[in-house]
Amino acid sequence: MLSLCMIVKNEEQNLKKCLLNVETIVDEIIIVDTGSIDNTKTIALEFTDKVYDFQWCDDFSAARNFSISKATNDWILILDADEFVEGFNKEKILDFIRSADNIKNVGRIKLYNVIDDSLGTKRSSERISRLFNKTYFYYEGTIHEQIASIDKKKFKTIPIDITVNHIGYLKEELNRANKLYRNINLLTKAICNNLKDPYLYYQLGKSYYLISNYEKSYQCFKKSLSFQLNYRLEYVEDLIKTYGYALINAGKFKEAMNIEEYGKYYKDNADYDFLMGIIYMNNAKFNSAVESFLKCTKSDKSKIEGVNSYLSYYNIGVIFECLGYRDESITYYRKCKNYELAVIRIKVLLG
Repeated sequence: MLSLCMIVKNEEQNLKKCLLNVETIVDEIIIVDTGSIDNTKTIALEFTDKVYDFQWCDDFSAARNFSISKATNDWILILDADEFVEGFNKEKILDFIRSADNIKNVGRIKLYNVIDDSLGTKRSSERISRLFNKTYFYYEGTIHEQIASIDKKKFKTIPIDITVNHIGYLKEELNRANKLYRNINLLTKAICNNLKDPYLYYQLGKSYYLISNYEKSYQCFKKSLSFQLNYRLEYVEDLIKTYGYALINAGKFKEAMNIEEYGKYYKDNADYDFLMGIIYMNNAKFNSAVESFLKCTKSDKSKIEGVNSYLSYYNIGVIFECLGYRDESITYYRKCKNYELAVIRIKVLLG
């Protein structure tokens, strides 16, 4: 009933763990190899005999669609080798697939990204479309490919009970696979063919951000924001936030204050309020920073882990410590509980 379709290249370090986590919850595994020179195909053959070669042509959608064409089931689950299933409610997934109401809907899994950046290692979550019926959907776009309806009609996306841990943004993974430089080249080519696609500029900005080229990242995000955008779209929300962090990392503190204008779109959004707290801190607007961080702690959810708890308390502690309010800073550091940086500051302050 459900086929897992994957495209892989030189993924011997991750593929076995990925497939071990999913082999008992899908009915078929399709692996398409785009040119591995390691043991990727050997590992794949331990789990399925449906392993196919695909000559790479700088087109992710072409590879995705080829993998889908090899599936014997109509329902498709898409994963990458650096994604590991942590939760799969089989009963609810089967209900989703069996419902006639969902045949033209797309299921959105919950993806946890583990990311290394200038602020350290953090874990963020997002919903991403990965489950669909191949009779009605396919992929389009040479890079950062998107699910599209074959009949070109609008379709619904629905959250489903699958959670996945993605490690592809860890520095070790990015350096090993050289993925970001490959993506930058492909995105640059794609933009040459479509100069008015804000999503491509956003993705190029993200790639530059992840290799710490904040100046180019900032330029790409600014270009993306020059178009008319729907600020309720998930990628646009991430665009605004990553743009803000790019400005901070590029030392453009005053310009970063312009992020305030997007607050009308992201009220009661802890991740946005946290970003504003960081921006206020870097502009010496400490009262506003504390207010923003406290607002974060009143939210019951955030996409970045810790934003609505220990990360905000820690930054308040830093502000009070810098202002010379020792006791107040210790109070907020203690609210961080076992957060390592806060524990260290408490030890230093207590002597």
